[in-house]
Amino acid sequence: MLRLYKKHNLRMLCLKVTLTLSFFASLAPADALAQEKPVTPPSAQDTYRERKALYDQISVVSGVPWYYLAAIDQYERTMTKAHPKDRAHEERLTGIFFESSRWAGILNPDQQDKNPMSIALFGGIGLDGTGDQKADPENNVDVLYTMSRIASKYGISADDIGISLWHYYQNTRAVQRIQQFARIYKHFDTLELSEHAFPLPLGTVYSYRSTWGTSRSWGGRRIHEGTDLFAHHGLTVRSTCYGIIEIKGWNPFGGWRVGIRDLDNHYHYYAHLSGFEKGIHVGSIVTPGQTIGWVGSSGYGKPGTQGKFPPHLHYGIYRDTGLTEWSFDPYPSLHRWENEERKSKQAKKKISP
Repeated sequence: MLRLYKKHNLRMLCLKVTLTLSFFASLAPADALAQEKPVTPPSAQDTYRERKALYDQISVVSGVPWYYLAAIDQYERTMTKAHPKDRAHEERLTGIFFESSRWAGILNPDQQDKNPMSIALFGGIGLDGTGDQKADPENNVDVLYTMSRIASKYGISADDIGISLWHYYQNTRAVQRIQQFARIYKHFDTLELSEHAFPLPLGTVYSYRSTWGTSRSWGGRRIHEGTDLFAHHGLTVRSTCYGIIEIKGWNPFGGWRVGIRDLDNHYHYYAHLSGFEKGIHVGSIVTPGQTIGWVGSSGYGKPGTQGKFPPHLHYGIYRDTGLTEWSFDPYPSLHRWENEERKSKQAKKKISP
């Protein structure tokens, strides 16, 4: 019986090792197989599933919660989109990119070095996460395992991870974004959070056109950094995305306004509101279509100033580049979200009895 028990344990151990190696192999590039037959591009759901599996595996090894790994990965991905020079790495499963000098060590004569021992000798940060005795900056597992060790340098509590990330990025803005993303991922417990909604209820009376870049005079010469959606006073204003409320309150230009940060590192700005939905405050997590306030005509003066222009929603989008933010024309996105929501409603009507 003892011999059979030991044999069973050995088989179970072999099975676990095989499954683990199969998982890591599925994440690594398979160039030889790719040359034999065309590879069907993975769907968005497949990609999310692969990423979540990777985050869970590295979380078990490192102790860093999966949603922090997801947040760091997503923040790095948004930085890649903001800086075109790094877009060669945009299609990888992970969005994290390390400069060769940082990975291998700035004094390392071989900047393509993948030997963990020599990398450590020259002060590089690259680590072997797969157990193949290589620290490959193009391997998803090695890259995320290395980042998990960076993030947990001072511990695995939220505060400790924040301190570790500050020492790595030397940028308070980066730490804030990652912490915001982590809260969103933890709250919804999923990566599939790309849905959007139109900021005003469909079927109501409103009108809008591209007004981004037109001149403005109140408060000094400046351009219009958004799209104006004209509607009746008091019409519901909705969140366009999954995100977290970053700003709420009065602004001399925008009146009563709300700012929401989404997982693409876009800042959604809603201005000239007549009021805020109860329970909405800085730090609140919102979903697409959730009420955040109502259309008004506030702004262009001290707190409470109303009626200096017709009621409308000023809607703007800003992209974070790491150190600064810049606005871009939200009209194409608004038009797309409006059409997508309309089609979704029509499809649901066809399905319902």
